[in-house]
Amino acid sequence: MAESTTQQRPPISWDKPDLDLSNAQWQSGSRGLGDVQIAFVEGFVAMRNGGRPQSPSLIFTPAEWGAFVSGAREGEFDLT
Repeated sequence: MAESTTQQRPPISWDKPDLDLSNAQWQSGSRGLGDVQIAFVEGFVAMRNGGRPQSPSLIFTPAEWGAFVSGAREGEFDLT
């Protein structure tokens, strides 16, 4: 039987650790009412869906996070 192509594996060049987020101090950008939360853990930025905190978190390096924030400020992601 062929190996499933739906397995989730990090890319070969994956250079981010498997962080322990159990004690992370999650912050919401909308006074606790929003769905997106971030936490700064061991020099990385973790982002999760606050409505489903048990779901996987995205992990960003400081450079990746900086590029994302800059793009958001410049309207790069504005879909209207």
